[in-house]
Amino acid sequence: MDKRIGAQFYTLRDFTQTIEDFDKTCKKISDIGYKIVQVSGTPLDAKEMRDILNKYGLTVVTTHKGYDDFVKNIDKVIEYNKTLGCDLCGLGAMSPECWGSKEGMDGFISTINKVCEILKKEKMYFGYHNHAFEFIKHDGKLSYDRLIEETDPETFNFIADTYWFQMGGKNPADVIKNLGKRAMAVHLKDFYVKKESWMEPNVCEVGSGNLDWTAILAACEEAGTRWALVEQDICLRDPFECMKTSYNFLTERGYK
Repeated sequence: MDKRIGAQFYTLRDFTQTIEDFDKTCKKISDIGYKIVQVSGTPLDAKEMRDILNKYGLTVVTTHKGYDDFVKNIDKVIEYNKTLGCDLCGLGAMSPECWGSKEGMDGFISTINKVCEILKKEKMYFGYHNHAFEFIKHDGKLSYDRLIEETDPETFNFIADTYWFQMGGKNPADVIKNLGKRAMAVHLKDFYVKKESWMEPNVCEVGSGNLDWTAILAACEEAGTRWALVEQDICLRDPFECMKTSYNFLTERGYK
C-alpha cells in the first residue's frame, strides 16, 4: 500500500471551480503535506489541471465522473484520465434508476461490464464508489454483493468508502478485507453521533468519530489497497482545516 495519504478534491469542490482557485487549492493541499489526489467535483480541463498539479508535485491516482459520462462518452473519460496520468476511472455513483430496483441493477451491471471491457483494452480500470444504497436488498440479494459477484475482478474495482459502509450497516474493515485487492482505493472519512440529533448520521474528520481506524488501516494493508484518500462530504468548518486534521491523524500512524 502506498503510504502517501491522498486528498479527495470533492471535499474542496467549492474551491476548484476556476483555474485560479484550483491553483490556490493545490498549493494549500501541498502545503499541508498531501502528495497524491483524486480529481472530482470540478468542471476544469484536464490539461490545465495537470500543469498545475505538476507545479505542486501532486500525483492524480483516480478521478470521479458521472454514470452518463461512462455510458455516453467513454472515450472522453479515457482521454481525461490519461491526460491526468491515472489508470483508475472512478464512477461517483450509479443513478437512482439503477439502484432502485432489481431490473435497474440488472441493466447497470450489464452496461458497466461492457464499459470495463473497453477500459481493459486501454489497460485501465473501472472504480465504483459506494454509498449506502448499494446495501438495499432486491429479491433478498444485496446490490453490493451483486457488484462483487457479477463483474470482472480484474477490471471492476472499488473506491471503497468507510463512512458509507458504516451507514449501510457494515463493518468497514470487514468489507475492505473481503474485497481484497479490488479495494483499489479507499475513501477515509469518519462517522460520529451528535447528542442533539443522535438519529442523524454525521461525517467528520478522520480520527474525530467512532470508526475503528486501527482495524480499518490494517484491513487496507491486508487487502492490498493501492491508495487511501481523505474525503469529507460536509465540513462544518474550513474544509482545508478539516483536511489538515485528518492528515495529521494519519501521519501520526505512520502515513505521509
